[in-house]
Amino acid sequence: MSAPGRGLPAVGWPLHGGQPGPLLARFGLDETTPVLDVSANLNPLGPPAWLHEWLNSRLAEPGALARYPDPDYREAREAIAAHEGVAPEQVLLTNGGAEAVFLAAALQARERPGAPAAIVEPTFAEYARACAAQGLPAVTLPLTPPDFRLDVEAIAAGLGEARLLWLCRPNNPTATLVPRAEVERLLALTASRGCRLVVDEAFVDFIGDEAEQGENKEALTPLLAAYPHLLLLRSLTKQFTLPGLRLGYLLGAPEAVAAARACQPAWSVNALAAALVAPLLADRDFQAATRAWLAAERPRLRAGLEALGLAVVPSHANFFLVRHPAGREATRNLLPALLRRGVLARHTEGFAGLDGGWLRLALGDASANARLLAALGDALGDMADMADIARPEVRR
Repeated sequence: MSAPGRGLPAVGWPLHGGQPGPLLARFGLDETTPVLDVSANLNPLGPPAWLHEWLNSRLAEPGALARYPDPDYREAREAIAAHEGVAPEQVLLTNGGAEAVFLAAALQARERPGAPAAIVEPTFAEYARACAAQGLPAVTLPLTPPDFRLDVEAIAAGLGEARLLWLCRPNNPTATLVPRAEVERLLALTASRGCRLVVDEAFVDFIGDEAEQGENKEALTPLLAAYPHLLLLRSLTKQFTLPGLRLGYLLGAPEAVAAARACQPAWSVNALAAALVAPLLADRDFQAATRAWLAAERPRLRAGLEALGLAVVPSHANFFLVRHPAGREATRNLLPALLRRGVLARHTEGFAGLDGGWLRLALGDASANARLLAALGDALGDMADMADIARPEVRR
């Protein structure tokens, strides 16, 4: 168990991906340099082709922007409920997945003010920020490299007095997946201790094989009925490539959802975004195309990364966590080497337990993945040449 404060942003490093300017400037490059951005984990097939026309038609309606959104977001909640197989009362629409994170922390602070929280790390930085904003002291429960496997016994030993446990599934940045059976063990453990379990499933749409045929055996939504202390957080940003519109939702027992809603500002989600939920979830063709892309490109990129000699954590999401075989400093040097070749990778300076010694690489389309592999091969080749030059000549 680590001390509080881990997982907060590293000084001088961007907190999230998709921010090339600060990193280009940090390494002495022009901030306007165009880059292939593999630092943000978005679906390269999106947004859906029909979205621009849909937005234009909505904006053309008289008074389109002069009306407040429906405060209950009934249509959106019903669409999500049908999609997830839950009741509308179990759905809270949120302004992106990040608001869902902060609402879960606010709910906890309201019910258990000052009670400790535990965060399974390395993981998304917003859990620590949300706890800090609500005055909840946080401890971290580490996942150990190289496989970053969650150990339920270790969680049980380290949970202590925590009354809130954060789990990211698939985990950001490791792309590892805690199997549903292990989540059920965590649910039994946390229930026995009066501890709420919050599972952030922002990348659940990219699990892949586990969800493609028939019933999704890894789905956690069926567990909501048996475990009222479980909250699931979801995002529509990643699958549909909509980070600018901000759409997410929270799932839980009706009582917990109602209590979380009481912590949410009125009209938190704008009317255009809320109206978009139903047509997005109805677009089965786009979802099928996404599954096909994932099935083709994820194994291809993994094979390419391993062929270059990188250590690669097996992925259950739309990104990979990789490491230079020479270790932390070589991996840190790979970041600017890629930038100089027009590729922006995600640094890991702010992730507890990674400390810059790994890079996160988003899965792109075939063209982007080929460009990424070419840049990596060139950078790794130059780094090997420099190491040979620096190595003292051995004399007989």
